[in-house]
Amino acid sequence: MARVCQVTGKKRMIGNNVSHSKRRTKREFAPNLQNKRIWFAEEQRFINLKVSAAGMRTINKKGLSAVLKEAKAKGLINVI
Repeated sequence: MARVCQVTGKKRMIGNNVSHSKRRTKREFAPNLQNKRIWFAEEQRFINLKVSAAGMRTINKKGLSAVLKEAKAKGLINVI
C-alpha cells in the first residue's frame, strides 16, 4: 500500500491549483508519511510502519497495541 498511513488510513487527495486568473489545474495533496521503526513491547520486537504525523500522535495517545488492533480491524495492516 503506497502512500497510505497504516494507522489512520490517510491517503492522497486530489484538488486544484488555482492561479491568479482563476485557471485550475489538477494537483495532489499528499499525507505527511514517515517510515518508523517502533518498539512493540508485548512481542519484544521492532515493527516497521508507514505512519503519518497524525498517526504518530495517535500511537502516543492510545498506545501501540490498541492502535494496531484498530488498524487490523479496519484492514489497514495484514499482520501484527
